[in-house]
Amino acid sequence: MSTATDSVQEMHADDVAAIDELRNVHRKLKAELSKIIVGQERVIDQLTICLFARGHSLLMGVPGLAKTLLISRLAETMSLSFSRIQFTPDLMPMDITGTDILQETADGRREFEFVKGPVFANIILADEINRAPSKTQAAMLEAMQEHRVTVVGRPYNLEPPFFVLATQNPVEQEGTYPLPEAQLDRFMFLINVDYPSRQEEIDIARTTTGGALPTLEHVLDSESVQKFQELVRRVPVPHHIYEFAVDLVRRTRPKVDESPDWLKPLVSWGAGPRAVQYLVLGAKARAALTGSYMVRLEDVMDVAEPVLSHRVLTTFNAESEGITSSKIVARLVEELNAETTGA
Repeated sequence: MSTATDSVQEMHADDVAAIDELRNVHRKLKAELSKIIVGQERVIDQLTICLFARGHSLLMGVPGLAKTLLISRLAETMSLSFSRIQFTPDLMPMDITGTDILQETADGRREFEFVKGPVFANIILADEINRAPSKTQAAMLEAMQEHRVTVVGRPYNLEPPFFVLATQNPVEQEGTYPLPEAQLDRFMFLINVDYPSRQEEIDIARTTTGGALPTLEHVLDSESVQKFQELVRRVPVPHHIYEFAVDLVRRTRPKVDESPDWLKPLVSWGAGPRAVQYLVLGAKARAALTGSYMVRLEDVMDVAEPVLSHRVLTTFNAESEGITSSKIVARLVEELNAETTGA
């Protein structure tokens, strides 16, 4: 088993300094966002973990919780281009990707010219993504997975960094197209945006009903974001952390021997191997953002719920008893941690 000392020695001195820099950048980023966004620290942390791990996020929350404002201001602090796409039932793939337009050249000839759609940005807010039909969702899926779009048979690459933040309204489901499991699996995190506390709501009323909102300072640029994304990949992971991530994901699958007996009647389908990858990447990003030079068990445990909750499908029995996938994941983490640490 790797020790903390061994893991730190594996890192180059420049990487150690870069992690210290990233931790300070993370603090500045949160400080800038706090000028406009009241509370939601947990959401901001999870968004930045996804960004530096090169993942995409699905935000779940009722309207009016500043999801759009948070995402647009996050792009502003990072000097990244930002596009907001409002998904509607009549939205077509070309409305996202762009299309060929017939143009007349200077010499009088006519030729097609590709006009880029809103997906050609660094940060994409896909608002109410489940309101668009499957054909449009498929175009978004290609962009998320391949970092490119295909228009009239021609591929167009998307410039890095590329980060999709989609929102869903958990209340109003009429006229929506539920996301297929294959597309849900492409989202690294499912981030639940909850109501603010009473004091936070008072602060929201005080800060948002006065003058114009302040302009935020630029903390990062595109080149720095990509540099830190590469740094996150190099964060050392002890062997027992890999084992913990694999064991946790395998226990979500009701048909394998490792699955506990209490889970089998509650879960119809568990998480796949991509969940293991995202657990490790998320833990690496969290470790780096908090200034750790190696991945710790607490890093994996912290990202387990947003990584696994939308990958664990509950049965009717679980739903009738009010048992959510988040509660199941929390119990699995608690049990596996007790076995691993002997607590």
